[in-house]
Amino acid sequence: MKRYLLLVLMTIIGVSLRAQDLELANEYFKQGEYEKAKDIYVKLSKDKNTVRLVHTNYLQTLYKLKNWDEAEKFLKRQIKANENTISYKADYALMLEMTGKIDESQKEFNNVIELAAKSDGTLYEIQDFLYRNSKTEQVIQLLKKGREFAKDENKYAIFFARAYLYNGQKESMIDEMMKYGLTEGNTDYVKATFQDNLKTDAEIDMLEKVLYSKVQKFPNEQYYADMLIWHLIQQKEFYKAFVQTRALDRRYKLEGQRVFELAQTALVNKDFKNAIQMYEYVMKEYPQGQYYPYARRNAIFCKEEVIKTTYPVDLTSIRTLIKDYQNLFTDLGQNQKTMEAMRNTAQLYAFYLNERDTAIAVLEKAISIAGGDNNFRDKCKLDLGDIYILKNEPWEATLLYSQVEKSQKEDMLGQEAKLKNAKLHYYSGEFDLSKDILDILKKATTREIANDAMQLSLLIQDNIGLDTTEAAMKEYASIDLLLFQNKNQEALVALDNAFQKYKSHSLADEILWLRANTYVKINQSNKALDDLELLRKNYNYDILADDALYLEAKIYQEKLGQKDKAMDLYRQILQNFPGSIYGADARKRFRNLRGDTIN
Repeated sequence: MKRYLLLVLMTIIGVSLRAQDLELANEYFKQGEYEKAKDIYVKLSKDKNTVRLVHTNYLQTLYKLKNWDEAEKFLKRQIKANENTISYKADYALMLEMTGKIDESQKEFNNVIELAAKSDGTLYEIQDFLYRNSKTEQVIQLLKKGREFAKDENKYAIFFARAYLYNGQKESMIDEMMKYGLTEGNTDYVKATFQDNLKTDAEIDMLEKVLYSKVQKFPNEQYYADMLIWHLIQQKEFYKAFVQTRALDRRYKLEGQRVFELAQTALVNKDFKNAIQMYEYVMKEYPQGQYYPYARRNAIFCKEEVIKTTYPVDLTSIRTLIKDYQNLFTDLGQNQKTMEAMRNTAQLYAFYLNERDTAIAVLEKAISIAGGDNNFRDKCKLDLGDIYILKNEPWEATLLYSQVEKSQKEDMLGQEAKLKNAKLHYYSGEFDLSKDILDILKKATTREIANDAMQLSLLIQDNIGLDTTEAAMKEYASIDLLLFQNKNQEALVALDNAFQKYKSHSLADEILWLRANTYVKINQSNKALDDLELLRKNYNYDILADDALYLEAKIYQEKLGQKDKAMDLYRQILQNFPGSIYGADARKRFRNLRGDTIN
């Protein structure tokens, strides 16, 4: 018994001493004192209980000391004693490469890959080893061998994609990610990977070509069509997305649902012309379908948006729109399915035909139809408030806005009402009060409201206090009100006077920008270009520089038909303002003008 206890005690002491030696050796290793570390590692490497613990650091120590002979002997001992540990063979192949024995190294790596590829566990282990040593080519070789053994063309797809990405082989990465996405639940990861790693025009074109190829090769695999549609939407290529979605709709008898949803996306992105085609498809193909009334209403709304943004606005077309809405009411009735169309009709009467009493009557009828739909009721109240501003009755307007603020509180409509009240204070020259409200709205949950609040707050902040009377800012705000009321000619006269008085004021660039946009509205393109070029020449340091460049490009493209000039300006946006909010649209317009096509 005493002998047994003595043996146990000696074992414990031995383990403790080895642990102390290991800790000391590792500390020497961390400090770069490799000779001292080696002396201890040599002893520990000969003990079967500690050799695995020192393997990596001992090997690295020998490499640091360029003690290649000892490293080779050590590895051969390890391989002989652990025939099934493939990682030791990988270490040996790497050591041969480090000593310049390239052919022998390659032979050993090939052997390691052949062995490791037979099971997932060893494949993953050696894959990590190869990555740690920057051997992505060998990772691909390993994965190919593993796929060959598995007899599954889709196996290891995500690992292939990673390896190809590291190796700069984007097209192969795309192909493997597409395979990975075939498994349910992986689609979102595939989309995120593409968005994060495909940035240039060439890479985006490459993805599109691969997606078209997949759709053509596998016409019955809906996943590929869905991915292509998703990609086209990301690029705001809504007509191309419509072609693909229409094909899906017909093949799978989707009753127009996917086309209607795509039309809604195009509408939100203000691609009204393509949205109209989609809504009309739904109306034609499914006249008895559940989406028909909404498609018909939205098609008219999109036509309305096209007419309202085609300058100068044609009042005859406005009356035609109202007639279209009235035909809608005749066919579908004035009810909850068409009450949004009633709002649109009221806005046309108020803002374009100056028939404000008619507009108010239409809105009041819409409110009566809405019943318990408080959101719609409050939208109509905001519209009524806008109409009272047109009628120069600001107290009636602020009363309505305040009612919506109270009713909706922190919801989006409440924030919109708060923004309208802030603008009303701004129009009235109550800048401090306006700014207090705007500063709260900078944190609004709706990005559009937050951005509008930020812009108006900065405008006020940058331009009050520079002169004691705030005369320039008050004059500018009054012009802004005239433009809201569609009094364009009156506003232009005021803008001319303001620019002459305040050429050296911080508001000068804002005045030019406002005047240029007003010229666009009344179809005086050349005068608009004069102001935009003056703005860019004399105020190119200001935040409106990319806005001016983008508007110039659009005028040359859409109004004057000067393709080359427009392309040059879009190119300048992409080169000089890489973070511009106009970047995506400028790129799309530039590519369309250049004639890029992918099929």
